[in-house]
Amino acid sequence: MTNKMANDFLQRDWDLELEDDLRQLIRLGIREDLRHEHDWTTLAVIPADATGKASVVARDTGVIAGLKTIDVILDETNVAGSCSIQCADGQTVTSGQAIVVIEASARELLTIERLILNFIGRLSGIATLTAQYVSHVEGRCRVYDTRKTTPGWRRLEKYAVRCGGGMNHRIGLHDAIMIKDNHLAISNSASVDLTMRQAIEMARNTAASIERDQDVIVEVEVDTLEQLTDVIPAEPDIVLLDNMTVEELQQAVAMIRDTNSGIELEASGGVTLETIGEISQSGVDRISVGALTHSAVNFDVGLDWSFRP
Repeated sequence: MTNKMANDFLQRDWDLELEDDLRQLIRLGIREDLRHEHDWTTLAVIPADATGKASVVARDTGVIAGLKTIDVILDETNVAGSCSIQCADGQTVTSGQAIVVIEASARELLTIERLILNFIGRLSGIATLTAQYVSHVEGRCRVYDTRKTTPGWRRLEKYAVRCGGGMNHRIGLHDAIMIKDNHLAISNSASVDLTMRQAIEMARNTAASIERDQDVIVEVEVDTLEQLTDVIPAEPDIVLLDNMTVEELQQAVAMIRDTNSGIELEASGGVTLETIGEISQSGVDRISVGALTHSAVNFDVGLDWSFRP
């Protein structure tokens, strides 16, 4: 598996932008739970001076992501205590395995318990599903996510994809040019007779005017082999082959090979765990899978408690 392109989409690591998104989501989560009031149940039944020791424990086998969220949650909620990480993001854990051990005020820990489990469960669910997809391609090509993410969670969810061994497609509309069928349809409906090749040339001119440390990627979507024939001379960086059969994908790969082009081919559209293996055998360079983020089920984690007065 090789990357023909000199550069690729920005890959999401843990950084200040991601942490800022996380802090805003934590504040929203706190507001949802407490609405500027209190956890009345905990105040009613838990002594004020009780200390709690809680282990975040896996209830299933999966890939962990989002461990750094816990320290940020503790910071945002002003919970003073210790946090001992027992594994690493991207690591596979088994049922019953402790992931994190937290020791702090029992009242405070009970109040933020669900917040912690929601973040770890959501992100680890994405990492786990991504790892399953990646294992099915057996190194033949790269597996990418999409922009089909939960509003406000995009950087976090794309980070989780990376933890599962996947790759990030564009983060947003700002960091690449991707010409889709709707762009051409709307242009043509406005009495602008625009071909795909012309659109790519216009995109190249726009990309050249953007000041970046690396070249702006130009990608175009096609849904027929005839459209692929039309765009090859314009040499976009990537051609997305939308909802093509495996046989059509194989023909597309042969067409690119015959032209000795550096264009990368991306298969997309309705990709499932049942189909991705066969798709990867077609010879495409990359497969984008919206399901990595929009269909991931939360990874089952819980808190095992011990209290001392």
